[in-house]
Amino acid sequence: MSAGAALGGDVARNIDLSMVETPCFVTDLGALEANLRILDDVQRRAGVTILLALKGFAQWSTFPLVKQYLAGATSSSVAEARLAREELGGQVHAYAPAYSDSEMAELVTLADHVVLNSPAQWRRHRATIERAGLSAGLRVNHEHQEVEVALYDPAGPCSRLGTTRANLHAEDLDGIEGLHFHTLCQKNSDALGRAIAAFEHKFGEFIPRMKWVNFGGGHHITRSDYDRELLVRLLSDFRTKWGVPIYLEPGEAVALGTGVLVASVMDTFHNGMDLAILDTSATAHMPDVLEMPYRPIIIDADEPGVKPFTYRLGGMTCLAGDVIGDYSFDRRLEIGDRLVFLDMAHYTMVKTTTFNGVRIPSIATHDPATRRITVHRRFGYRDYRDRLS
Repeated sequence: MSAGAALGGDVARNIDLSMVETPCFVTDLGALEANLRILDDVQRRAGVTILLALKGFAQWSTFPLVKQYLAGATSSSVAEARLAREELGGQVHAYAPAYSDSEMAELVTLADHVVLNSPAQWRRHRATIERAGLSAGLRVNHEHQEVEVALYDPAGPCSRLGTTRANLHAEDLDGIEGLHFHTLCQKNSDALGRAIAAFEHKFGEFIPRMKWVNFGGGHHITRSDYDRELLVRLLSDFRTKWGVPIYLEPGEAVALGTGVLVASVMDTFHNGMDLAILDTSATAHMPDVLEMPYRPIIIDADEPGVKPFTYRLGGMTCLAGDVIGDYSFDRRLEIGDRLVFLDMAHYTMVKTTTFNGVRIPSIATHDPATRRITVHRRFGYRDYRDRLS
């Protein structure tokens, strides 16, 4: 998070906060293009294809830029596949733990590759997929763990994601053209190296039968300390050894350090410590703060007690635990002050909710060349009403 946050700090200081309504997500197009250039360099040198994972970043107003560098997107639902097909174009890949018959009937009109989670799902949907002429893959679970947080570990005990070797038979792969694994989260390339070794150990006998493999996401490729030279070697060596095309599906790496969430102080008071209520919410606007959990970095703020004035920052919902964290500041916070949360482009906009009817932050882009803020979407009552009945 730190490297992305540092880049996010540079982005934030170039934005004229007086021009930003709050709450608002702002993605810097210059920082986004810098990440895309890094990803493009990797895919060119390694001879692989990199796709945008929409589950991490789906700000489709930026897709005209994204499509200049990436070949397409990977989706985790029919809705994401439709967004990829209609707004991004290029290759559309899809995977979900299970699909209904009606979902698959729609999905095959949108996707190029469909990855099934189990042999049973393949048997159920094979005829539909083959009639549509799509390439089918199977997600496998090599049971090699690299992720510390259980909530984000696809290879943990009793995982529902992917088929283990013990549950896979050679005849299950009849008609399957690709193998897919996704077992990383915010990891460096050394973790991918170990994951590849585990994949080869468990499933290597099947790789010669495949037309492609997919190493999933979780690769923090655009982080400043990420070892991209090792990544290129790992991918190149695998292609040379097995002679099969490789796909990668980063989501976070595309948007790492590119965006901020700008919020305003709505009220301050004291109850055991100084408290500030913001017009944003951990619960509704940045749920990973509570789920991951992690502590967002705020421009010009520090750990509690480091600077003279410490506040507990709370959201505007009625949930008692809607607390972003404790931060210290150089001066007392006042109503109307702007706070800028860093690295808020990935896994934020895609996870917002309308809990309590709280307004979702507006979505904007910043052009560093012109310093222009463009608001692409504002949310209101109908967004809350129309998801209910």
